Amino acid sequence: MKSIEAYQWSSLSIEERAECLRRPSSSRDPQVARTVSEILADVRENGDQALLKYTRQFDCPGLSDFEVTRGEIEEATARVSPEILQSLREASRRIRLFHEAQLPKPIKVETSPGVVCEKRSLPIERVGLYVPGGTAPLPSTLMMLAIPAAVAGCPEIFLVTPPDRDGRINDVILAAADLLGVPRIFKCGGAQAIAALAYGTETLPKVDKIFGPGNAWVTEAKMQVAFDPQGASIDLPAGPSEVLVVADESASPRFVAADLLSQAEHDASSQVLLVSTSAALIEEVQMQLREQLETLPRAQIARQALASSRAILVGDVREAMAIANLYAAEHLILQVDEPREAAALVRHAGSVFIGPWTPESVGDYASGTNHVLPTYGFARAFSGLGVEAFMKSISFQELTREGLMELGPFVECLAEAEGLTAHKRAVSVRLQALAGKIS
Repeated sequence: MKSIEAYQWSSLSIEERAECLRRPSSSRDPQVARTVSEILADVRENGDQALLKYTRQFDCPGLSDFEVTRGEIEEATARVSPEILQSLREASRRIRLFHEAQLPKPIKVETSPGVVCEKRSLPIERVGLYVPGGTAPLPSTLMMLAIPAAVAGCPEIFLVTPPDRDGRINDVILAAADLLGVPRIFKCGGAQAIAALAYGTETLPKVDKIFGPGNAWVTEAKMQVAFDPQGASIDLPAGPSEVLVVADESASPRFVAADLLSQAEHDASSQVLLVSTSAALIEEVQMQLREQLETLPRAQIARQALASSRAILVGDVREAMAIANLYAAEHLILQVDEPREAAALVRHAGSVFIGPWTPESVGDYASGTNHVLPTYGFARAFSGLGVEAFMKSISFQELTREGLMELGPFVECLAEAEGLTAHKRAVSVRLQALAGKIS
């Protein structure tokens, strides 16, 4: 029995190729959309009362206070092993180093004598970070959000994450938040947490932008508040995790299978693709998938993800890269004989992992790049998360008298061509004043 369906690209029709690269359905569930809309409206109107109601209903029946105390943070950190704390420090150092290099530099250009244009980047004032709980709490995601926010210089950073049935936040998440200096942490998750961040409550401040992945309810809530003028901006479109591996006969089947499973274990809706020049490798990877699944704690989730996954046989690496660009994967792994040559052909991907010694997992945790990436083909137009997402740029311009005298007539002409008389007049009255002074 095959772990994933295999296809030969050259034998497929145009329609069959499109079907081969089709992702699992991501259509919005009307019922989810309606329920989320009701939750958002309730929290917007009733604040803490509604937030507490939903948090008790979905997460912790006995919750009384949202904000995590200093004592809770210290107790949680004490329970985390020294090895995990050291790993958090090492990962944070590398992530910070890479993101500090992304800080935009101010621009100042004199476009003509006496006409100076500038662009400055400033941090977003209030940001909300959403870190999932559930079956796989993600302290790594907290690092990917909190570090660029701090590097950007955001003055106020708030973290929301769902509590367990006993009202506790995952120990490693709290330890990571303490290490990163996140000042305020709140016990709430789901659509209700997004509502609290977007609109504010008596306890949670309203933020300007919301960051972080979540389930279908969280994603729907983020989409709705982003379209509400009274809501908040969001980071980027998010969907189930995905990886595409390009491999030739030089690749290790064990490595390839491990990389595919590293994403398949995320979620039953995840998708993994193998595009290879070698039929023998595809067969060996199939065997490795079956073998490695036997020892995977999240095997049931991975098997569900593999059901919508594919292996594609191609003629050469160039054809494989054309398919990779067509798919525009969140994660793209290049396990070929000349990986740098293949990397030069990349046009659409969230993050690229070059060569046999670069598993996707290093990007998820500690290489330094950000693991919050566009999925579902959005890599064709969106970038992964970086420092710039936590900043906004403002343009400035200043003209001298001489600058306006040179530039003004062109502006008058263009404003008149557009029929915007007041635009023209704003320049003309100044030119007339200058003409009177000169004369």
